[in-house]
Amino acid sequence: MATSPMSARPAEASDPSCWGAILLGSVFVLAGIFVLGDIVAATVISTMLIGVLLLVAGGAEIFQAFSTQHWRGFLLRLLIGVFYAVCGVMLIADPARASVFLTFVFALSLIASGCVRIVQSFQYWALFGPLLLISGIIGVVAGLVILAKWPFSGLWVLGLLVGIDLVAHGIWWIFIGSRVRHENSAALG
Repeated sequence: MATSPMSARPAEASDPSCWGAILLGSVFVLAGIFVLGDIVAATVISTMLIGVLLLVAGGAEIFQAFSTQHWRGFLLRLLIGVFYAVCGVMLIADPARASVFLTFVFALSLIASGCVRIVQSFQYWALFGPLLLISGIIGVVAGLVILAKWPFSGLWVLGLLVGIDLVAHGIWWIFIGSRVRHENSAALG
């Protein structure tokens, strides 16, 4: 039995996906605000979580190395797994010191990726090159600022970035949910 377009509209208006997106966004924003409340603790927790993930990945890689039917690449997979696992244990064992090291690596990667974006901006000037140039400059400056405050920045940079990311992602979800809600309301009107 076919339904008419008029009978489908009330279901669209009560579409739970818009409220789910708004709720999810609100949770992300609240989590971000909570993280920003104590960025040092968030940095340590983030470092420990990365350590746990590396430990699990290392264990999986070691298991995979022994469970393959052929031995080609066995030693390389085993070494990669051991390397992941050892790095994971190091991050878990001393997350404060590890976060200082991770922040140093992060600052260097910001500088390197910023330099690459600056060079690419001239290659792609017609395709929003100025925006890429600004992005590259911001990356280089951010990396230099982190290095200028290093090693003390290692205790707060990761937590700050996680908090900002959670808030920004939450705002995006709220906007998506609001847009779906608005579009559903406009379809009724």
